[in-house]
Amino acid sequence: MIAFLLLLILPLGASAAKYFAGDRSVNWQMADRSSAGLLPQASAHPEALVRVFAARTVRWRGIFAVHSWIVVKDAGANSYTRYDYTAWGDPIRVNGFAADGRWFGDMPEIIGAADGDAAALMIPKIRAAIADYKPRAYGDYRAWPGPNSNTFVAAALAAVPELKVTLPPTAIGKDFPYDGSWVGLTPSGTGVFATLGGYLGVTAGWVEGLELNFLGAVLGIDWRYPALKLPGLGRVGIAINPRASA
Repeated sequence: MIAFLLLLILPLGASAAKYFAGDRSVNWQMADRSSAGLLPQASAHPEALVRVFAARTVRWRGIFAVHSWIVVKDAGANSYTRYDYTAWGDPIRVNGFAADGRWFGDMPEIIGAADGDAAALMIPKIRAAIADYKPRAYGDYRAWPGPNSNTFVAAALAAVPELKVTLPPTAIGKDFPYDGSWVGLTPSGTGVFATLGGYLGVTAGWVEGLELNFLGAVLGIDWRYPALKLPGLGRVGIAINPRASA
């Protein structure tokens, strides 16, 4: 038990130290939300496109968690459509920010990607999952244990298991049972999960690896791209190929 608690506490301590060592002089309301340059100009990319992004969330909560969102573009479209789930205004925000924008100053990373015919087949499923997402009323958002931005993206990913994407261990809320299912298949369709309301749980799958969820903190291993999954720090090991499909 002591070893387990240390594996939870020490990575969070390291993440906190990294946060407090950084430049926190910029007011979060004035922080940079401009494009990070991770997407091509939509008009110069005629193929359909799907991207999943994640970036450290605002202020001290970034010690623990990331905010994730999903971007799509139909074939031939001249613009991207970005979907977020936020704590202010209507929870489901469409094009509220630049498609690949920095999240209040933090540089996003691409978690999952698809292009061409594969993306074209995924986009209607993603849009249908978003349209059917139940906790969409004002006040439904809860930072912990969910439903939050990561819960929302996990629901969209569950509609396209062929994308073979899992959110990072710092995506607190990804394990919240948004549809009431406490046992079932993982979003990638390559494993199973069991959860007690998002507070405690276990996940095992080829894409997800093995994860233990303790009050939102995730501890586990990734065996597809060998790495440790640690609270606060995220994955420590071989980088994931966001275009992987196996």
